[in-house]
Formats: sequence, structure tokens, C-alpha cells
Amino acid sequence: QVQLVESGGGLVQPGGSLRLSCVVSGSIVSIHSMGWYRQAPGEQRELVAGITSGGSPKYTDSVKGRFTISRDNAKNTVYLQMNSLKPEDTAVYYCNAHLVTSIPFKVGDYWGQGTQVTVSS
Repeated sequence: QVQLVESGGGLVQPGGSLRLSCVVSGSIVSIHSMGWYRQAPGEQRELVAGITSGGSPKYTDSVKGRFTISRDNAKNTVYLQMNSLKPEDTAVYYCNAHLVTSIPFKVGDYWGQGTQVTVSS
């Protein structure tokens, strides 16, 4: 059984900051890429930021220069530092991990339950 547990969402004013965390636990052999997605009401889920096992990040254009993704492999944790937040960043943010499990031995994509981020004055 694999679990992804997100934390750090909340209500923040425009221009403010939040830091999201996602801890992966369970019968894991290795974690490959990790990422953060978001879904606003009535919209499709979109990739916000991703990071490889070696630490190479990528971002969607709308968050470049404002968001930073990082990971701590020893803690099986991925972070998303969000600065200069805008109302259009309001969404449910989901953590994703592409990993290998030991029981059963397989490769797959796993998701967290989501955390709400609301940017409003």
C-alpha cells in the first residue's frame, strides 16, 4: 500500500506565499519523478511542476519565476514553494509520484488526496 499525504494548503492574500509538502510512504522500492498538479473548478487537471529523481525541475509557463519544486529523497518528500501568489492560482493541488513498489513489484503512478489553495483578498 502506498500513501501520498499533502499538507500546507490554505487561504492566502494575493502576493503571499505558501509551501506545500507531500510525503510518500508504503512498500516503495524507488521513486522516479514527482510532481504537483492542480485543478480549478470546471477546469482540467494540469501539471504545475515536476522534478526528476536527479532533481531536474520543470514548470508550466504561468508559474515560472514564482514557484519552486524540490525534493528530499531521504524523506520521500516533495515540496512546492509558491511565492507571489495570484487569484488564478486558486485550485486543488495534487501530489503525484511515479514509483516502484515492492509488494507487488510494479511501476505505477500514485496520487495524493489534494489540498486546497485559495488566493483571495
